[in-house]
Amino acid sequence: MVPLSWYLVLSAVLFTLGAVGLFVKRNIISIFMCIELMLNAVNLSLVAFSSFLKHLDGQLFVFMVMVVAAAEAGVGLALIISVFRNRESVDIDKLNLLKM
Repeated sequence: MVPLSWYLVLSAVLFTLGAVGLFVKRNIISIFMCIELMLNAVNLSLVAFSSFLKHLDGQLFVFMVMVVAAAEAGVGLALIISVFRNRESVDIDKLNLLKM
């Protein structure tokens, strides 16, 4: 049996990697991947606590987070494709959508 602390440490490491990638990366696709990594880290901790406490509430929240993540991925990828078609770049520094 793996202790709860190992799951929480792994979740913290994954969340930290996602947060660092969110602030360091300049590619929109990489930024969305880092956001997904952060959501999966939260899911891991919710499932670990749910298993430790023997309640299904955490798994219900994981299901809702996965639904939100799927919707975010669909809308986000649609926006990325739209921006790429208009600006021909997915680099954050080159995108100034509010400037004319």
